[in-house]
Formats: sequence, C-alpha cells, structure tokens
Amino acid sequence: MSSPVPLKSISVTLSINDFVAAVAATLHYENEEKVPIEAMFVFPMDEDSAVYSFEALVDGKKIVAELQDKTKAHSKYEEALSQGHQAYLLEEDDYSRDVFSCNVGNLQPGTKVAVTLRYVQELPLESDGALRYLLPAVLNPRYQLSEQSASSCLNVQKPIVPLEALPYTLSMVATITSQHGIERVQSNCSLSPIQYLTDDKTSAQVSLTEGHKFDRDVELLIYYREVHSPSVAVEKGMQDKKRDSLMGAPCAMVSFYPDIPEVNASKVCGEFVFLMDRSGSMQTPMRTEENSQLRIEAAKETLLLLLKSLPMGCYFNIYGFGSSYEQFFPESVKYTQETIEEAVERVKRLDADLGGTEILTPLRNIYKTSSIPGHPLQLFVFTDGEVSDTYSVIREVKLNSKKHRCFSFGIGQGASTSLIKNIARVSGGTAEFITGKDRMQAKALGSLKLALQCALDDISLSWELPPGLSVNMLSPEQPTIFRGQRLIIYAQLTGPMPQAESRGAVCLKHTLQGKSLENKVAFSLQPKENANFTIHRLAAKFLIQTKDLGSHEVSKEEKKDVMNISLQSGVLSSFTAFVAINKELNKPVQGPLAHRVIPRPMIATSTSMFMRSCSRLTGPFKNSRLKRRLCAADYVPYGHESTVYSSMPSPAPIENQGVADSSNEKSNSQNEHKAFGENVVLQLIFLQNANGSWKLDENLTKILGTTLEDTKAANPSQHGDPSAWATILAVLWLHANGQDLKCEWELLERKAVAWLHDHAGSSIPMLVQAANSLLKLSVNPAVFDV
Repeated sequence: MSSPVPLKSISVTLSINDFVAAVAATLHYENEEKVPIEAMFVFPMDEDSAVYSFEALVDGKKIVAELQDKTKAHSKYEEALSQGHQAYLLEEDDYSRDVFSCNVGNLQPGTKVAVTLRYVQELPLESDGALRYLLPAVLNPRYQLSEQSASSCLNVQKPIVPLEALPYTLSMVATITSQHGIERVQSNCSLSPIQYLTDDKTSAQVSLTEGHKFDRDVELLIYYREVHSPSVAVEKGMQDKKRDSLMGAPCAMVSFYPDIPEVNASKVCGEFVFLMDRSGSMQTPMRTEENSQLRIEAAKETLLLLLKSLPMGCYFNIYGFGSSYEQFFPESVKYTQETIEEAVERVKRLDADLGGTEILTPLRNIYKTSSIPGHPLQLFVFTDGEVSDTYSVIREVKLNSKKHRCFSFGIGQGASTSLIKNIARVSGGTAEFITGKDRMQAKALGSLKLALQCALDDISLSWELPPGLSVNMLSPEQPTIFRGQRLIIYAQLTGPMPQAESRGAVCLKHTLQGKSLENKVAFSLQPKENANFTIHRLAAKFLIQTKDLGSHEVSKEEKKDVMNISLQSGVLSSFTAFVAINKELNKPVQGPLAHRVIPRPMIATSTSMFMRSCSRLTGPFKNSRLKRRLCAADYVPYGHESTVYSSMPSPAPIENQGVADSSNEKSNSQNEHKAFGENVVLQLIFLQNANGSWKLDENLTKILGTTLEDTKAANPSQHGDPSAWATILAVLWLHANGQDLKCEWELLERKAVAWLHDHAGSSIPMLVQAANSLLKLSVNPAVFDV
C-alpha cells in the first residue's frame, strides 16, 4: 500500500520590479501517517537564484533558519533529530548550483508545517525583448562524470509517478511593476486574465489558474513597452554592518544597453566547433504535443543551418558526444565546398546513439588542439544538460576561457541552468534555453550572429563622483558585450555619501573597428532603502558564482573567501546551508523515523542511468547518516519503483543504445525523411554552395515550381554566370515562402547577397525584375542592397 505524500502544495508569491524578481516559495507539509517522518524534497532552481532566507511556520510559531558552514549545519541537523527535535535543512547540491534539497525532520503524526524560502534573481532578456521568469519543475536524472559526483543529492532514488497523478499542486501570484509600462504577459501555463493595478499600466497582476499541477516548468514572458533604457539604482547598506563591508556600503546596480552597430559578418574569420549532444535522451520530442519534432532531428536541422551560414575562409568541426564521442574531422578544416558537402552528408546520418552525457572528455580534446592563427575559437555546445558534476565542466571551460568563447544551448525541460549559464558566463559567450515552442534553429542562428560580430576593444568604465566618494567594482573591469544585449554591473560606493541631493554618472567606453563609442547614464546619489537588500544580495550572488566551483574544484583559500561572502550576505552557497531547530515540542519524538522522498516530474529517461549512479556510491558520502539512506530500495514508498512514467515516449535503455541493426536503419531513414524531406525551405538551403551561390539545375527548379528549360529561357543575362540567376531566384523564393523562418536563413542570405555583388554587380536589378516575373512574385529589390 502506498504511503501518503507529505508535501501537499506549493504556493509562490512573485514580485517583479523591472528586470529583478523577488520570490517567496512556501512548501506546505502534513504528516498523515501514524509514525514520525523525515521528508526530503530535491528540486531544481535557476542558477542565478540568490537564496537568502529559510523559515518554518509550526503551530503559528515562526522558526527562522540560520545560515552556517554546511558541515556544521549537517551536524546540528543530525544532532537535533537524534534528540527528538523537529529540524529543517536547506542546502545547495555539492555538484550543481541549480539543484537544492529541503529536509523536514521529525514531523509528528498529524502535524502541519509550512517552510518558506526566499530568493532574488535577475531576469534574462530574450531576443524579442521579453523578460523571462522560469519556475523549474522538471528535474531529470543526470549522468555522472566522476565517482565523487555519486554523492550528489540528484542520486536520491525518487518515487516516480505519472505526471497527471503528481500528488501536490502549485499556486502562484505574480505582481509586476515597471516604469516602462507593461504591454503583455505570456505563459506556457494557463493564467488568469492580466489585471492592471494602475491606469498607466505600470503595475499588473497575474496568477496561475486554480488547481495547477506542478508537472512542468512554469514560464512567464513579460513584455514592457520599452526595455532598452539604461539605468542605475543605488541601495542603502545594512546599518549594523561596517560601512565599508560588502553589506554595509551602498551598492549600485548599473544596466546598460550599448548601441553597437552591426558589421558585415561575411568577412569575419574564426574557428567554429559545434559540440552536439547525441545521448539517448536526445531521442525524445522537443515538446509534449503529438508529432513534435525529436530533439535529435531539430539538432540536425540546426547543424545544417549553422554550416550553411558560416563565412568563407573560416575553419570548422563537429563533435557528437554521449558516453563516448565522435568528431567529423581529426582537426578543424577550412570551409570549402568539398568540406561542407562531406559535413552535410554526415549530419544527415547522425542519431542519438551514443549513450550517456559525458561532455568533459570531448571538451578537453577540443581545448588541447592547436589554435589556428587569426581564427579565434568559437564553441557551440548543445545539450539537454543532464550532467551531475557540473563544476568539473565549468572549471574546464574557465581554464580555457582566454582562448575561446562558448555559446551554450539547454535543450528541453530539466536542462541544467548551472551548466548552461556558467560555461557561457566564464568564457564570455551567451546561454540560451530551448523550451516550449522555441525553435533550436532560431536560437542557434541568433547566437551565431553574435559570434560573427567583431569584438569590442578597449572596454572601460569610468565614474563621475563627488570628492571623497570612490567605487569598488564587484563585476569584472572588462565585461563581455554583445550587440543587442543588456549589461549589468555591480559596484560598491565607499566613502562619505553626500547629505544633499547630488548626482553621479557612469560611462561605458569601447572601440569597434577603430571607432570610439560610449554610453553614459547619470543617477541620483541618494541610496534607497530596501528591506530585502536585493541589490546587495544579487551582487553577493554574482561574487559567489565567479568564485564557487564546488569543494572539489577550489582551494582552501577560495573556499574560505566564498564562505565569508555567503555568511556576510546571507546568500546560500555550495559551502553553506540553512538549518533551523524547533526545541519547543511538548514531547520529543521517540522511535525511528520513516523516510519519505517527495516525487518530482521527470521527462522520459532511463532507469539504467540511475541504477549505475547508485552502484557508484563512494567516498565520505557513503558514511553520512544524512545521505546514506539514498539509493535504498525501501526509500521509494509510493509503490511506483518498477516503472518510469512520463508524458513522452521513453528512449531505449542506455545499455542497448548504439547497437546497429536493420530496424535502427529503417527508423533512421524515416527520421531523416522527416527532417530533410518534408521541410522545403530546408531543401532549398541544402542546395546552397559554400560560397553562398546556388547552382542552376533541376533540383533547384523543382523547388521553385518551374522547369529547367523555362528557367534558363527567362534568364535576361544569357551570357552571364547562370549561378547568379539561380541565386537571385533562390533568395526571392525564400522571401516569398520562408518569411516565418527568416531568422534562421538570414545569415546564409547575406552570404548569397555578398556573392551576388561580387559576381553580378550592376545586373542585379535586371535579374530581380525578371525573377519576380518568372516566379510571379513582387519581392522588393532592396533585399539585395540595391
């Protein structure tokens, strides 16, 4: 008989002010059993969340947790349990910053308790101008990179239940305020109609519809009327702290939207390496809807578009990884017609057949390869992020950050925000998440546009402040800047603050192709009070992120530094934990505890990955009383331990993946047809040459809907290069038939137009007029820059 789940509901109060979110999440527990229990809840959170408060409410009494050294917190929690006291523990996983565990110990029969954690975070800016808030639900099993990571709380054997039968509900109310005005709010979940709280639409409220099951990630997209205005906010420090300390001094948060002009990407050189996840989980659909494209098929389309969009003269290579890895070429090759044809044919044959998610080995192989002079390395990493020891990967990328930029892509729900965001952050690249109706193709091509932009040189920040007031930078002195993106900078203001109203200014200066540019913003020097000290805690989180790579990846000095920042600011780190003890029970709990792990939603995966994780449990973790219960068969009390349920079809077990047989070949053929046969836009792109031109042949005219004979006869330049005529026709057809996917073929179109200017020149207007007539179109000749 299944035991009742002690977690009954989760309620979230979300306050968004411009691009900062303040969140209070309350977990409501009730012990309906006849024995005392210890409940453990392992859950995901966004990597950028600065958790600063944890408290419990029992019988009307609030018990506020204290942030301590994690080792001491564990000991205090265990000691309290052994003495029969109620105890509460909240900690970040030792191996991944986006996974947390909450323990509620000695919950007596019939007792109800509500535990609340609070955090703040910056909201990322999407390419369409939306601010994105994500409340993660899905936490998939993650592949272990080392014996050490077997001690991760991710390896708790969690009960598996059908998504539709998840035993707890979620409620969420979001209040949004912005001086820029709120245009609309969208979500992947059902929302109540938006309620504007002010006539000028600067404040609004939305909520999840009642009875929402927390069976998927909850995403909010907030659209303001204007998001590109630079700003500076100055926040007062804590009165009881030293005036020059992290939390005592006023803290400034500066947001810039640098006006960086676009440059001609077709002339940019570089080495482009694409590292694509080919693990078994890539065989799952992109979305839950019927007939949704498989992740691996979307990945193949994405690789094709990326390859066709690269500039002539660059170098490239493609790696696929799983439990092992494969590479197309022994080393990166020059981008030519021959190499691109070989690469495209190999992309067509790719499958999700390489087992687990071992990303570290191919990364190291990429980094040890000699650099190509004049061609800086640009690395594109695509993965569903199911790796347990993220710190090892982040450290490897950071060690090689001076020789490359990494652009990372998290595929589907459950992708590790810690892995995806940090490998981009430490290398000066960008991170994207592909969920809901997002297209991997569009996100990847958007990042390629950034990678192809010329680098900014001589980046500097200068401050204009009254005498006696100085700045202590908390953000890097030379930040990474991309066109169209927001830049956030944190800094302390030290020295006597002006008593009367006065203003300061900060100026961002940089050089692009020899031209000096600057962005300047003035601000008030009167710090504002904030009871949550949001800016201070965001700054502390930023410092922790830059220094904390887990206990196995940092020195004793670095660990001490991180712990000091964490304890000063009250922001959780991998070396600290929140612990609270309730000693005021009428009678201490007697007898053994029943251990209950709260189930979580999971997208299709394989039990074999988890069973291997359990068999590798080693090291000090094995003897920890707090964690030794993990992976025990009797720790799955809800009667579902033998079956994996999900809303998506499960992939083949990992042990059987990569075994070639005739049925696999037949399946591959069907998938290949779906990816490369049904998408006519992709068919046309497939025919494009490496230099950007198209060949005039029957393959092209079949897509255009004409015959080769008629097409040749309609060419007004009978003695010119027929490829120029073919290229004009192809570009016009794309504008007429692929406009909804323009962001995906925009770069390869630019390459085609550049080729036309070199080979057709003054005849382009005449060719465009004839092509419009042949195809019965009316595309504006301006698309060819004429």
